[in-house]
Amino acid sequence: MQAIRDAILSGDRSQETFAHLEIPQTYRAVTVHKDEVGMFEGQASRDKDPRKSLHLDEVPVPELGPGEAIVAVMASAINYNTVWTSIFEPVSTFGFLERYGRTSPLAKRHDLPYHIVGSDLSGVVLRTGPGVHAWKPGDEVVAHCLSVELEHPDGHNDTMLDPEQRIWGFETNFGGLAELALVKANQLMPKPDHLTWEEAASPGLVNSTAYRQLVSRNGAGMKLGDTVLIWGASGGLGSYATQMALASGATPVCVVSSPDKADICKAMGAELVIDRNAEGYRFWKDETTQDPREWKRFGAKIRELTGGKDPDIVFEHPGRETFGASVYVARKGGTIVTCASTSGFMHEYDNRYLWMNLKRIIGSHFANYREAFEANDLINRGLIHPTLSKTYALEDVGQAAYDVHRNAHQGKVGVLALAPEQGLGVSNPAKRAPLEAAINRFRNA
Repeated sequence: MQAIRDAILSGDRSQETFAHLEIPQTYRAVTVHKDEVGMFEGQASRDKDPRKSLHLDEVPVPELGPGEAIVAVMASAINYNTVWTSIFEPVSTFGFLERYGRTSPLAKRHDLPYHIVGSDLSGVVLRTGPGVHAWKPGDEVVAHCLSVELEHPDGHNDTMLDPEQRIWGFETNFGGLAELALVKANQLMPKPDHLTWEEAASPGLVNSTAYRQLVSRNGAGMKLGDTVLIWGASGGLGSYATQMALASGATPVCVVSSPDKADICKAMGAELVIDRNAEGYRFWKDETTQDPREWKRFGAKIRELTGGKDPDIVFEHPGRETFGASVYVARKGGTIVTCASTSGFMHEYDNRYLWMNLKRIIGSHFANYREAFEANDLINRGLIHPTLSKTYALEDVGQAAYDVHRNAHQGKVGVLALAPEQGLGVSNPAKRAPLEAAINRFRNA
């Protein structure tokens, strides 16, 4: 592995050099173990500790199949799906691996007693399998997390509709929180040359998800002048949604949970910010009963900030805790677009506010390759910036996931894999120079 790291750090990107590097038989990877699935039984979700379930193991290098690539991972990042995997909620991911393993002899590789997690990476291609022509050893890449088979007609209009659509590193094995990763070649995209390895690794999943959810015709189709309510606006997803709204001429109304997070939103250029903790919103009276008076109070606050406008779009991902309020505050004919449920999957809302006011709820899940590529291009062009706040070593992924689980972070949390330190990987410093302040906006926040 040291020879691979040395070759990457040398700056040599020739195909000949990387094609002749020896791939080791094993590599270090962050895993969960199948025999520990029951370790948190009886505990509340908030008490389940990823530091106990995430392991750094030495694992065998998987067989390289047709249409695939092995990538040397310089850096990766934490997403909420890694938290879900680590606390075995809402189900154990080993069920995903077992089902995938039954689909073909090649897919059987993924059904193992350990699951290598992680749905982001930046790195360098080491090997490509038969049928790969767009990428070669030595290419600097980032990876999006959509894994598809495309053997069914449903996937050929929007690949997210492929019946065999999965999220790499969550519903498949051999993810990005490791020194090597196995990906399909159609997951690869060019690494933005003005970013460090850890910065380039951090946007992939959340930037692409926010792009489809908010910008794409498959999502809310945001347009110039829209008012967009963004929950968790300084977090992994919300920080990209906020940037996209601002860049598109929309007006974000940013909902956060602390003054520090409000300051981050303002630093991005947002003017309308609601600190939900300072305002004391309690949308649930108890575990089973919502409080519509709080929906109304929340809606009044939004109108106070916007000069009387209700949101055209509500960017939803907390789920159960906020969904009733989201449906209520969207304008007549407005859109609630949801991509996650970090506070619970069983949503409740008053349907009168939906049907009588002609509102729409749209489900949005990750992004197809075209959408992911367009989202990455916004990063590459410097129109949208990484929101990396803190970076951990591979050995400390448990703590990184714990921080995300406890919402003790802002933006994205990065992880160094083969990169020996932060700050490496920039090959276009001239392009970076005028963007430096925006790139570092979330650092150590």
